[in-house]
Amino acid sequence: VSRIVRDRVFRQIVLRAYDQRCAITGLKLINGGGRAEVAAAHIRPVEASGPDIVNNGIALSGTAHWMFDRGLIGLSDDLQILVSRQVNDLDAIKAFINPTGCAFPPLRSSERPHPHFLHWHRQHCFKQ
Repeated sequence: VSRIVRDRVFRQIVLRAYDQRCAITGLKLINGGGRAEVAAAHIRPVEASGPDIVNNGIALSGTAHWMFDRGLIGLSDDLQILVSRQVNDLDAIKAFINPTGCAFPPLRSSERPHPHFLHWHRQHCFKQ
């Protein structure tokens, strides 16, 4: 039960930090019920001792979340979007991510992803 409550709080703080906008695509989609169609993704998963804190989270659309978790995309410490050489359609990925090539940061700089967690994701998830 406490895990469910922690998940809900984590989602709220991450989505608020990113103004309910996907950091990879820039899209801010709100469904008919007023709920943001974006997920609060852990950079370092809870299963790998990742904490439920805003600096270990990033707001991602469903497809971006799937690609991030599978290591097809990652982030440099300065939030440049990294694309794995293992993607099967590089042109589609480039069209999917926002044109700047950098993830949109949270509204407050104190809520940016911590380099420690980004480094962990590059070392353990991102497929070079």
